[in-house]
Amino acid sequence: MKKHHRLPIALQQAIYRSLRHHLSLATPLFDDPLTEPSISWQQRGTTAGSAWLKEWQIRLNPILCEENPSAFVEQVVPHELAHLLVWKKFGRVAPHGKEWRWMMEDILKVKAERTHRLVTTSVAGKTFPYHCNCQQHALTVRRHNRVVRGETEYCCRHCAAPLRIGEFQG
Repeated sequence: MKKHHRLPIALQQAIYRSLRHHLSLATPLFDDPLTEPSISWQQRGTTAGSAWLKEWQIRLNPILCEENPSAFVEQVVPHELAHLLVWKKFGRVAPHGKEWRWMMEDILKVKAERTHRLVTTSVAGKTFPYHCNCQQHALTVRRHNRVVRGETEYCCRHCAAPLRIGEFQG
């Protein structure tokens, strides 16, 4: 993976057009003019984007954006913008609650989906095999290291057994 991923200028322009278009749809909801959120290309891993409320910033994953340009323009940008707009209008509320769904569907006219369905194999990190009493699990490097350092123990959501390193012998 490249350290600095450079997106095509046409794609960057499409992202900003989407941001400005959806921002204009929400403008009538606010008494004061809205400033355009900044866009950062610092999102990493399998996350497509995130909203940084206090910074009034949307962080986007440049690799996933280049691999899925229409999904970013049509879904990811409005999704993250909706988080910022809801925070501005209502303060702290549930991240994907009724206010967010209202903002997405009624104001921004985009289907409200909590998570993306993008293929993330190109950005997925190494995982470690763990098992419980009922199945195989894949822990990220971060979670594996926390187990190794003795900082935490993870349990299966189905059988409640602690996860142990190694393949499932089921």
